[in-house]
Amino acid sequence: MTILTSICPRCGEPTEEGLCPQCRAADTRLLTCETRVTAVYCPVCDSQKRGKTWSDLRMPREDFIAELAVSATSIHTDAKDIRVTVRSEETGPNRTACTVDVEGTLYSVPVQGTCEVEILWQKEACDRCSRISGGYYEGIVQVRATERKINAYEREVATSIAEQAEESLQESGDRLSFISDLEESKDGVDITVGSQHLGQTIARMITGALGGRYTTHPKLVGEKDGKALYRVTYSIRLPYYQKGDVGVSRGNYFEVRDIDGRRLRVFDLQTGMTRTLAEDEVERLIGNVREAESALVVFTEPNLVGLMDPKTYRTRELNPVPWTFPVEGQPIRVLRDEEQDRLVIVG
Repeated sequence: MTILTSICPRCGEPTEEGLCPQCRAADTRLLTCETRVTAVYCPVCDSQKRGKTWSDLRMPREDFIAELAVSATSIHTDAKDIRVTVRSEETGPNRTACTVDVEGTLYSVPVQGTCEVEILWQKEACDRCSRISGGYYEGIVQVRATERKINAYEREVATSIAEQAEESLQESGDRLSFISDLEESKDGVDITVGSQHLGQTIARMITGALGGRYTTHPKLVGEKDGKALYRVTYSIRLPYYQKGDVGVSRGNYFEVRDIDGRRLRVFDLQTGMTRTLAEDEVERLIGNVREAESALVVFTEPNLVGLMDPKTYRTRELNPVPWTFPVEGQPIRVLRDEEQDRLVIVG
């Protein structure tokens, strides 16, 4: 190796080739920054606009500020072991001043640099909030019951399912699947939705949880970009009988486990067997297992069980059922048959 190629031509320090690492690092700009970046956000829901696309904010504001500041910074590709620190200060209602500190190594030489970035916050109604405020919707899910009014439990389940479906779809990125109105009336529940995808999902989930069926009724409301626009009514009809209903058929008590059209799949509370009944075989209902009371087991005998009536505190003697195992001193769930003045064990 010659002297000329083994000595740095600038500082005279030994080097393998050309400038030494210290001089190369001194000649190389570690980072550059855009002096100003604009962040467009929705003042209603805090969604951020990136390019032409809106997305929901999934991080604290401090982390988002740091991400914006770092995205405005360009670090030399030869830098190694990079450590970035962002300091920020709110300098106005719509301005944030950020200082970006970068440390690392260039050609094995420790280096550091600093630059300033100003974030301008610009308010704009997002695609979802614009639709909601403008009354836009693509469908209505109507929840009704067959030959009766829906009860408080069914209202609660339908409402909860609708909200869960909305949250799940939006978390998956379907921002326009929103509920713009949820109204309870004496007849049932009406859920106004921003997308047909959400309407279909809600209708499917409610009938899956509560039984019944739904039908769709599209209505042409206009045209956009050469495509027909429809609004769809999802008409849900919950069955007359509900899961958990306890009734009497041919003198025996049963619990409804599932409904398929006009037939019921029931659990026989006397034998513990599952069977099917036609709706017209049901003589009367005594209640629903959701309304069951706890009765204390006073004593057990091979062919007799004594329960303390939770209302009168008197001991009631019942025939044991083979699918339960009552234990003295422990509670067991019962329904009250007012017409027969009896307690019915339901589990």
